[in-house]
This record gives sequence, C-alpha cells and structure tokens, in this order.
Amino acid sequence: MQQSKKYKIEAPSFDLQQYLNRINFSEEIKLDLAGIKKLMQSQIFSVPFENLDVQAGKTISLIGDDIVNQIVAKNRGGYCYQVNGIFSLLLQEIGLPHYYIAVRPLVNPIPNAKTHLAIIAIIENEEYLIDLGFGGNSIREPLKLSEIGTEIQQDFDTFTLVKTEDDDYLLQIKIGKEWSNLYSFDLTPQRWIDFKPANHYNYSHPDSFFTQNLIVVLQNPLGKKILFKNSIKSVTNGVTELIPFEDDQLDTILKTEFNLTLE
Repeated sequence: MQQSKKYKIEAPSFDLQQYLNRINFSEEIKLDLAGIKKLMQSQIFSVPFENLDVQAGKTISLIGDDIVNQIVAKNRGGYCYQVNGIFSLLLQEIGLPHYYIAVRPLVNPIPNAKTHLAIIAIIENEEYLIDLGFGGNSIREPLKLSEIGTEIQQDFDTFTLVKTEDDDYLLQIKIGKEWSNLYSFDLTPQRWIDFKPANHYNYSHPDSFFTQNLIVVLQNPLGKKILFKNSIKSVTNGVTELIPFEDDQLDTILKTEFNLTLE
C-alpha cells in the first residue's frame, strides 16, 4: 500500500546530496533490498538516536525543514520522528513506496500508548518494517513482515516477529536464551500529522521515558554505543563493557564518542 504524498513529512529544504554526505554514503543508490539496507545502515552508523533537546526542555518540532536543519545542517540526531522522518524524506526522493505506522512500545512494565513511529516500505514487492529510531534495540536492516515466527539474525542481534491474539505484529529480541518484547503494531497507515500528540507527550510529559532519562545511541558495524544517564554501554561483537562517567565529562563524551556538540 502506497501512502499519498500529502500525508507524509514535507521538507522543501531536503537536498539528497547533502543528506548522503551527512550519512557518509557515496555509492550508487539502488532500490533493492541490499541497496535500502546500505542506506539504512549508513544513517544509523552516522546519525545518533538522542534526546538531548528533550533533556534541555526544548520543544521538539515535527516540521520537516526543522528536522533537516537539525540532522543535516547541525550534525545532530533525534528520536523516532526525526530519524525515521528524515529517512522517509530520502525514500520519497528516491521513489520507494512506504507509509507510517503507529507502534506500541512494550519495553516498560507499565501500559504504553502508541507513541512510536516506524515505516513500512515496499521493497521488491514485499512489505518490510524499517525503523531507525528505537534506541539500543533497533533493527539494523529492513525486516520482512512475512517472516512470522522466524529467527532473524541481524549482525549480533536476533529478532522475531509473531502474531498476537489481537492479530497485531509483535517484534521481539532474543536476550540470552529468552525472547523479550520490543513493540507491537498493526498495518493501519498513519499520516505524519497524526504523530503530533505522541510527540508532545514524549518531549513534555513527566511520565515520558525521554523526559526522565538521558539517552544517546550510535550503531557501528561491530556493535553500538549507548549512553544512558551516567554511563556508556559499549557492545562490540556481542561483548559488553559498561563505563561510568561524571556529569562534568558529558560534553566531552558526546563529542568524542557520538560526534555531538551541544549548542
């Protein structure tokens, strides 16, 4: 199902070459699965998932040009609406059919509303889940929706999709020998504007995970680095190291580990 362009994020300032430079992508763009995987990984290896502006008490804009300015011009990252939003601008530019879905996070013990945004893209006539913005447990390449019940290895992580009793999709990750729920969703297409209430909740409500916690995640070919509160978890080839730091070290760590500079 292709979604009408008028329902998607719009950004007249989006320049394909500037975006490709930002994500360090210099290859030929291809619309097959391998090509979209390369683009997706180039972004997650270059653009951090981060909530620094939320922690600074700022309003998080869903205006497309503001997102382009933040990620491309200011060399920043963002959370799901921003990092998936700019990837949607890329997909529009290169002509890959896709639409947005509203996703219910399940990583916390308390019930959650559908506050997360992900993308369903049609690649080689198959529907794939694309998500560059679920923090440390994000998928790292498009995930085929038809692979229900299959263990899907993506580098060092193993995922699976199952169907719930409500006929929703449930994404799980294997931690040790156990499956852990990440989020659930259905395939009802959403308009970009539909995420304004969820975005407002995420950046302003005292119960929001993002107002309560500082988090920065940057994936890399061998693993990922996750800054959470006052420590960095570095995962390399499945081996985890936890490194604590003091408050006065934050700016230096953001610059050296995540290439982020606060205004």
